[in-house]
Amino acid sequence: MSSLELRAITVRYGRFTAVQNVDLMVPEGTVTGLVGGSGSGKSTLGKAVVGLAPVHSGRVLVAGSEAGRRPGRSQVQLVFQNPYASLDPRMTVGASVAEALPREAGSREAPARERRAARGAEVARYLELVGIDPARAVLTPDALSGGQRQRVALARALAARPAVLIADEITSALDVSVQGAVLNLLRGLQRELGFAMLFISHNLAVVRYLSDQVAVMDGGHLVECGPTARVLERPEHPTTRNLISCVPALALAEEAS
Repeated sequence: MSSLELRAITVRYGRFTAVQNVDLMVPEGTVTGLVGGSGSGKSTLGKAVVGLAPVHSGRVLVAGSEAGRRPGRSQVQLVFQNPYASLDPRMTVGASVAEALPREAGSREAPARERRAARGAEVARYLELVGIDPARAVLTPDALSGGQRQRVALARALAARPAVLIADEITSALDVSVQGAVLNLLRGLQRELGFAMLFISHNLAVVRYLSDQVAVMDGGHLVECGPTARVLERPEHPTTRNLISCVPALALAEEAS
């Protein structure tokens, strides 16, 4: 298990500041829901953690140590809203997952046949972990449904054995009937594998279901953060109250409290 700590993260595109001086701690083995309106900077912050947005200043720490900010294999993995953003349409499902597997020490000394067999077994294990039949490893992403592609994207991220997972609106493009299955899967995997997770979403009902704490962004600033029950039942910032008012069940719960 590991933690994610953001210290004074600022992201700029030229003269435009998308994220300003954000401090956020995601404790080990927990889920932090990051919410905010469109353009609030929440997705930009997630991309900054993995080096896909230009960090002007600040530090990203994993388990207290500086995390690399270059895309690719790292202690932090990002699952995109659109699985096609992380899955090469020309590669088979198995090849995509295998590409993310770290190379084990001493593996180069093993015969090529043994290395291929070992990696094939690992690919099958991660596909099974996310509920995909390993027999589908020979298919390309276009042969799968949206929900299946998102599961494969998740398997690929987990295959890199990250300490921290960033999930950016990963169910928003899925049918409602599929969203629940993917969320239940993600919740179960997080608890089983123990990674810290930053779950980015505009859906407060989903965030309440998944998260141990909630962080709220507005205009590139982190305006509120705290335990899920406290933030959603006794919000302190107007932005949080406005977001809650858009979810009838949460608004009623706030009024009742």
